Amino acid sequence: MTFQHLLYMLIGVSVGLVIGVIPGLGGIAGLSLLMPFLYGMDEVTALAMLIGLVAVIPTSDTFSSVLMGIPGSSASQATVLDGFPLARQGQAARALSAAFISSMFGGVFGAIVLTGFVVIARPLILSFGSAELFMLALFGLSMVAVLAGRSLAKGLAACCLGLIIGSIGGAPATGEFRLIFGMEYLYDGIPLVVIGLGLFAIPEIADLLRKNSSISQGNALGSGWFQGFLDWWKNIWLSTRCAGLGCIIGAIPGLGGSVVDWIAYGHAVQTVKKDPQFGKGDIRGVIAPESANNAMQGGALLPTMLFGIPGSGAMAVFLGGMVLLGIEPGPAMVGADLNVTYSVIWSLALANVMGAGICLLLAIPISRLTQIPFQRLAPFMIALICFAAFQATRSLADLVALIVLGVLGVLLKRFGWPRPALLIGYVLAPQAETYFYQALQFYDWGFVTRPGVIIIGLMTLASVYFGLRNRVDETGHVVPATDDAPDAANPALRRPQILFAVLVAALLALSLADSLQLSFLGKIFPLSVAVIGLVMSAILIPQLWRGETGHHSHHDGELTGEHVGQAGMGTLWGGLGWIGGLVVGTAAVGFYAAMLVFFPAFLRVRAKAGWLATILMTASAAIFIAVLANALSLNFPAGYLQDYADLPWPFR
Repeated sequence: MTFQHLLYMLIGVSVGLVIGVIPGLGGIAGLSLLMPFLYGMDEVTALAMLIGLVAVIPTSDTFSSVLMGIPGSSASQATVLDGFPLARQGQAARALSAAFISSMFGGVFGAIVLTGFVVIARPLILSFGSAELFMLALFGLSMVAVLAGRSLAKGLAACCLGLIIGSIGGAPATGEFRLIFGMEYLYDGIPLVVIGLGLFAIPEIADLLRKNSSISQGNALGSGWFQGFLDWWKNIWLSTRCAGLGCIIGAIPGLGGSVVDWIAYGHAVQTVKKDPQFGKGDIRGVIAPESANNAMQGGALLPTMLFGIPGSGAMAVFLGGMVLLGIEPGPAMVGADLNVTYSVIWSLALANVMGAGICLLLAIPISRLTQIPFQRLAPFMIALICFAAFQATRSLADLVALIVLGVLGVLLKRFGWPRPALLIGYVLAPQAETYFYQALQFYDWGFVTRPGVIIIGLMTLASVYFGLRNRVDETGHVVPATDDAPDAANPALRRPQILFAVLVAALLALSLADSLQLSFLGKIFPLSVAVIGLVMSAILIPQLWRGETGHHSHHDGELTGEHVGQAGMGTLWGGLGWIGGLVVGTAAVGFYAAMLVFFPAFLRVRAKAGWLATILMTASAAIFIAVLANALSLNFPAGYLQDYADLPWPFR
């Protein structure tokens, strides 16, 4: 509670707020930014600064998730499903305040749990072997049951496609490379940040641009932060359960923030009975994941401090910071260094209160962004998305992958394929495959008789059972027993749906053919997934072809969406065309130079802005991106021109 300690914690919180607001950067970039400043600092004070940043990012990343429909980080992807619809209904302030209160509660809850369990958690964590970790990965996959959409065949096929994308690169057991097609970029797989932005951010930007309006569809910002607090208080038991889930999942190395919000969201959908509107703007769909992802940070500190095993990428950098300060993780953290451990734990609680308080103060003014015409915001969002995407490997290939996945995301959204199911498959693919091989290696098939495996298996079966009973469709309603999907009366208009399903089946068949060339241990996982996906496609395609009007598998947003028949609507691909133009410009002249051309072109042609506004906004974006890149020591992706000219920074 010293002034110096709180001051450095505030510095960490402030950096975390900025990093969290920028989509796609996340804790790894923020911690890396603070690392050079640790030399010579007092160990507890330095840890307070790092903890301040780690604690607040799952809070501040809510801004872009709610206001723009762009996941601020991998831990806030589920928040988009209900937070963004609330913002479009003019209730952005309510959604943000509920999220911040939930985040603060989850962070403090995680610290309290850590306080009580830091001594007794060691044997509990050590009892989890590869067999139990494999079953936990399956438990995460069971969330697909509730997020599978109106058509279970579509949901499972999308999950299989995600598992295939997640298996691109080296096989864990043999090191053989799969589905790389001679492209160097694919040797390490496609980064998570590119997947998340491509599937969720690009489709929302394309959808908003075609409507030529602000994000919010109403003039009011909602009932403000106090209504959000009341919403959280009414659902405090749900928040407590999800915070508990977050602590448990965070304490298990390898799962981390990429999946905790989906498990919490799935739990909310399974358990909420009163007037569920999930996916359409249900405040409980914001409270659940936001309670879990902050509590997860507390859980993730357990294996990091006690065993030196980071539970996530951000915790890996945090572990490096501990070593840099001369703190050795291990049993001493619950012995001689117990005072340091408790300082870290309660710094986490204070940082969550501090961060949530600052965000609450900013919630209403920042939520006014939703009333600005989106054409004025779009170039900033597009530039930030591209900036965040090439943080993954810092190459032009990141932007190409972003466009390809953006096209896939637009098509998935148009035809009612559940994007969360695909994302869950992608996130859990490496863990499920690795732990399955390890379980077989260590225990043979006898691992299925281990008590922990049986308990988690029963939990998974229960999750599937309740998930199938409470599955939500593309509009956020619980799937009805009868076929009443919004559909076109003319069967000939279903051809685009059928062609897309055939394309997905072709991708799965390509994976099957590729896996047949590998050794048994290298091919068994992608081969099994591809076969299941092809079986689902074989069920789905006849349903699309011959199913009667209103069949549960039918969905085409271009025929039945809310925009149909409204005046002034643009095309589905207009927004993607502008993003593609920026990528092409980057390939030609480099990102920074392309951005200086992209901004005035977009603002003048698409947003119809005046010259003064265009110059001011372009200059603001150029300065902001240059300062951010300098802070991160980032060289932008080079273009064709830069290969033949020695240009000064930031043009290189």
